[in-house]
Amino acid sequence: MKTLVLAACTALSLAGAAQAQQAPETLVTILTAPEPQTQLMAMVLAMQAAEQGAAPHILLCGPAGDLALRDAPASATAPQPPRDMSPQGLLTKIAAMPGAKVEVCAIYLPAKGAQPDVLLDGVGVAQPPAMAAAMIAPNARIASY
Repeated sequence: MKTLVLAACTALSLAGAAQAQQAPETLVTILTAPEPQTQLMAMVLAMQAAEQGAAPHILLCGPAGDLALRDAPASATAPQPPRDMSPQGLLTKIAAMPGAKVEVCAIYLPAKGAQPDVLLDGVGVAQPPAMAAAMIAPNARIASY
């Protein structure tokens, strides 16, 4: 009986390890940080995950929502070393990728007194039920900055 229990436990732990090693289908990136360097690094990692097969789903809230504005502040558009890429520049590349989703928080535009037409093409407004579903999907990972 001990052998059977040990074999079952071993099989379950190996199955769990194999499942944990599988790459996620989606990387949900939640970005709220106001610092351009943090914003750019979040975009770099989202892009790297996309290049490795994960569909990027980016949620921009608070100061990070400004990345999605057509008339974005200089902090969003200024080139950052070492490759002279801006947070907004990389965000637009990600938004144009097949399967990518870029959204601002549902309360971002109302808090600014703005309408969706101030957003870049390809950027939408997140709906809380759909965003929550994306976050808890078994095939998703979350990165938050």
